[in-house]
Amino acid sequence: MSVSRTRAILILFKSHGFTDSQISTIVTDYPLLLIEDADKSLGPRLQFLQSRGAYCVYFKSSKNLRYSRGQNHKQLLRFRLRGYRSRQEEFQARNFYLPQGNKLRNVSLLRDLGVPQKRLLGASYSFVYGKERFQVSLNKVLERGFDPNSSKFLGALRFVYGWKEEKIQEKVNVYKRFGFGVEDVWEMLKMWPLSLTHSEKKISQTFETLQNCGLLEDEICSLSVQEFSTVCIGLSADTVKKKTEFVVNEMNWSLNAVVSNPSVLGYNLEKRTVPRCNVIKTLMSKGLLGNKLPPVSPVLAITDEAFLNKYVRKHDDKELVAELMPIFSLERRDNPNPEKGQKCHVMFSA
Repeated sequence: MSVSRTRAILILFKSHGFTDSQISTIVTDYPLLLIEDADKSLGPRLQFLQSRGAYCVYFKSSKNLRYSRGQNHKQLLRFRLRGYRSRQEEFQARNFYLPQGNKLRNVSLLRDLGVPQKRLLGASYSFVYGKERFQVSLNKVLERGFDPNSSKFLGALRFVYGWKEEKIQEKVNVYKRFGFGVEDVWEMLKMWPLSLTHSEKKISQTFETLQNCGLLEDEICSLSVQEFSTVCIGLSADTVKKKTEFVVNEMNWSLNAVVSNPSVLGYNLEKRTVPRCNVIKTLMSKGLLGNKLPPVSPVLAITDEAFLNKYVRKHDDKELVAELMPIFSLERRDNPNPEKGQKCHVMFSA
């Protein structure tokens, strides 16, 4: 075994981002790699894999590396990169008959528009094989202001490509009937491309659920369509009622506060809402927050760390902090799996 050849192999691996530890593991498992020609054999294979999107950051262990003798030198090294090969092979097997020329043209066009290569690599979407229909769909998505660099761009393109114009308009009209504007609906599609797939029945049921909780039609329509679609749709009537009653009856926040902060309906009641509200109630009972209840958002919308810093850790009184911390963590400790039917034990006094 030539020392110079071995050194060249090691330099090659390092140039592709492998660490000393990774190289050691790979060489230990596959010592025959050291007899390969770095310039004529192994190097071209690594370059080929990188051209297909295999970046060194994915090479986490030698288990991702397979050594074999095959007819095609480009297949000598086979990497299992987050399931990349299996997805690609399965898709190609299903769509081997589709026009590859269209795919090359469309993928190239998407890349020129700014769609990141890593998203195009796994673009196992049938729309990339289209021709006139692909171009029409792409133009619609671009006209609506979708950013090609956004992670939602391909999802929106797939949605528009896969649905007839009449069907899309029907979905838009469903939201319009409940008071939402057309532009609001398309703004929602920008952020959540699959949101238009909700059925009219599900949208109607959600609207009725919110009304049964005391919200007026105008108040519901004051929600952005994004909030309505992503936070409210899919919640059961019991869940919405339970969370709304807690916020209004136990904390004395208004229904308008729920309308202004619909994300409240999406928070876990036992793990997030109740513990935080217990802390706020305790502070108010001690006169540390004045007589005015803090708004909903600074209490429920911020992260756990931000909440602790804002309402617990900032106090110089160590005994108070020691009292508040168990209150904050009580429900998490006593009720680690609230979804399994355990009830929330609220600490509030009547």
